[in-house]
Amino acid sequence: MKNKIVLAGGSGFLGHALAKCLTAKGYEVVILTRGSAGTKAYGRSVQWDGRTLGEWAQELDGSLAVVNFTGKSVNCIYSEKNREEIVSSRLDSVRVIDEAICACSEPPGVLVQAGSLAIFGDTTSLCTEESPHGTGFSVEVCERWEAAFFARQLNRTRKVLFRIGFALGRNGGALEPLIKLAKLNLGGTVGSGRQYISWLHVDDLNEMFLAAIKEEAMSGIYNATGPAPVTNREFMATLRRVMNKGWAPAAPTPLVKLGAYLFMRTEPDLALTGRNCVPQRLLDYGFAFRHTNLEETLRDLLRG
Repeated sequence: MKNKIVLAGGSGFLGHALAKCLTAKGYEVVILTRGSAGTKAYGRSVQWDGRTLGEWAQELDGSLAVVNFTGKSVNCIYSEKNREEIVSSRLDSVRVIDEAICACSEPPGVLVQAGSLAIFGDTTSLCTEESPHGTGFSVEVCERWEAAFFARQLNRTRKVLFRIGFALGRNGGALEPLIKLAKLNLGGTVGSGRQYISWLHVDDLNEMFLAAIKEEAMSGIYNATGPAPVTNREFMATLRRVMNKGWAPAAPTPLVKLGAYLFMRTEPDLALTGRNCVPQRLLDYGFAFRHTNLEETLRDLLRG
């Protein structure tokens, strides 16, 4: 029975969480990384560059599934150089993984691509998979990314793309910087506070990946987020309450922009924009969420 799952670009927060989950369930995990090769706590690492075929491609032959997390982090200032790398890192990995699968004598049964809800832009309107896309650089990246992923049909390999929301987990990820701000009594509303955060627990995200791997009826695009998005104002108030923090000053938009560029060295829109998304296709499929209450989720995660 095939039980090897390859995580391309799987050395980041989401990849590490999935690798730990899969290892605990008895799967053999191989992580394709630009870092050093060798045996890690949750899998075996194999070097690749995310652009060209190499010995790493042999790992896909006979594997059960491939999950692709590859892509330069968008947590940066969008200089011309960074914009080019954000796009190329995504398109190159999609292309070369397709090429590797086409060369397999026993290709994986499914290829799962980690995408982004950013394709909907900045909107408070409720977004399902069928909702219109937004505008701007991040939207254009997502559109090119998804088009590249589905451009080539793989006859023996299903394709699933998850538009991933604001994944909450322990020891890293999207939640960590917010916890640090709250500890400094700076966990107030960001900008208008009306921008939505489409959040989910990383454990639910791992179960989504497992469902995509196991369920042959799953294919195409899914919003990989929880069913209960909240505004930034609600999210930060809940986080302060869970951390036993009282009132905290709001961060007005001009201050957020200044701090993002000067101190965080990132784009302020990452904090000032949001989208109100629900996982309609997963709900229709009958996916069972374990974490739907934000306060309970945060209390669980902050217990350590």
